[in-house]
Parts: sequence; structure tokens; C-alpha cells
Amino acid sequence: MRRARMPPLPLAGEGRGCLRSAHGFRSALVAATLACLPAAAHADRLALWNIVHDRCVANLIAGKAPDPCARVELSAGESRGVAILKDIVGRTQFLAIPTRRISGIESSDLLAPNAPPIWSEAWKARALVNARLGVELPRGAISIAVNSSLHRSQDQLHLHVDCLAPDVAAALQAYRDRLTADWHVLPLALAGRRYWARRVDSSDLTDVSPFHLLAESLPGAQSAMPMQTLVAVGAEFVAGAPGFILLADQAGLDAGGHGEDLQDHSCAIAGAAK
Repeated sequence: MRRARMPPLPLAGEGRGCLRSAHGFRSALVAATLACLPAAAHADRLALWNIVHDRCVANLIAGKAPDPCARVELSAGESRGVAILKDIVGRTQFLAIPTRRISGIESSDLLAPNAPPIWSEAWKARALVNARLGVELPRGAISIAVNSSLHRSQDQLHLHVDCLAPDVAAALQAYRDRLTADWHVLPLALAGRRYWARRVDSSDLTDVSPFHLLAESLPGAQSAMPMQTLVAVGAEFVAGAPGFILLADQAGLDAGGHGEDLQDHSCAIAGAAK
């Protein structure tokens, strides 16, 4: 059966690219987009890896606190470990980072059987978000986002764990009961983009891999993984069943591929939880 193609997504914003349109192979699109990125994107793109590998992991192995990381999980070995690091941006933003070299969402390592459990470890890090706020946020206020390879500053995989933007949370709350286990394009825009969305029935993401759900069930995603962005938003469905809303978008030359846009690093949503 012929696979359906991803429909074109509406363009949003002016600041993430310098060309308005492109044609040809995906490789040409990637190369052209990379050429348009600002100089800052070509700074030390392994800074996170150096922090995690040379400091956090080294300190833990030496029997010390895993500083400057908040936590490092190595119970399954360094190849499947995950470090949690407070980001310098925002009051509550944490990063979940593998303790082995994995470049980003485009890496085939993420689809391998021995992939680090980075989504479940990222979800556990919501406790650190709550601790910094002094209040326990509801599931629907917390999100995990990974940006595309075209719109990130680091070439070590890192998932952003932080508060969801209040308007995005409200929109998803109103729409959540219409979600199913099948991907579909939302009829509403989130931060100016029409995301693909689906429901995931899992309490903590230990039993499911969002990377697999993206690559293996969203039409066209696996052949364009470098351009994908993926977001998991905590949710409670009918009768309080815990789960997640997965959101996916594809980068173009001028927009998209930056799921972190759905987060609010000032965590304004925390005011409603107090």
C-alpha cells in the first residue's frame, strides 16, 4: 500500500530561516537550512556532552556527587545512562541527556533495543521542576521536547523538560478527548504551527518509546528524522487514566522543527496551580 504523504504545514514566524521556499531532495533542504542558521549555532556544539561526560559522569564514578548535574542514572551502565542537568535558561528547565554519544533525534541509536530510556528519565525529572516551584504541577502542565537537528545549538541529544505554555495547555486540554492512537494533524495551531498529534496510554513512558512511535507510525517521518521535532505532554484522559499527548512537526527552511516553542521557561502556568 502506498504510504500517505505528510501534508504541508503552515509557515510560522520569520526568525528561523533565511529562504522562503525550496525544491529537490531532502539532503539539499538540510544543507540549505544549515547554511541559513546564525553563527551562534556553530559555536561549541558539544558543550553539553563535555559537561555530562567529563564532569557529571566522572564525578559519579569517582564516588562524588554528579555535579553539575542534578542526577545521573547509570544503573544499566553508561551506554544506557541518562543525566539530568539544570539548563541555564529559565527557573525550571531541565535537560535529559544520554551519557553516551548520541547526536540527536536523527540518530538510529534511538531506535535500537539498547537505546537509553531517556523519555522515562525525562518524565521523572518533573519532580525537579516541582521542587523548584514549591508546588506540584498537574500532568498537563509538564512537557518534554526535543528539537530537530536543524534548529538546535548542541549535537548531543537533549530533551527539554519544563512547563507547557498556558495557551498550549488550554488548547490541548480542550481537545484531548478527541485524540486517538492514530496520528492526525490538529485542526488548531499551537504557537503558530499545525502539529501532528496522537494519544499514548502510558503513565511514565517506561513501556513505550516516543521515538519509535514517531519513526514507525507517522507517515514520512522516518525518512526525514533530522527535520523532526517531538513533544510529549502529560495528560489525564477519561476517568483519570494517565497518559501523554505526542506532538510532531517537521522543519522547513523558515519555520517548524522546534517543539521547545510550546514550552514556557518562565513557567507562568505554575501560578494557576498554587
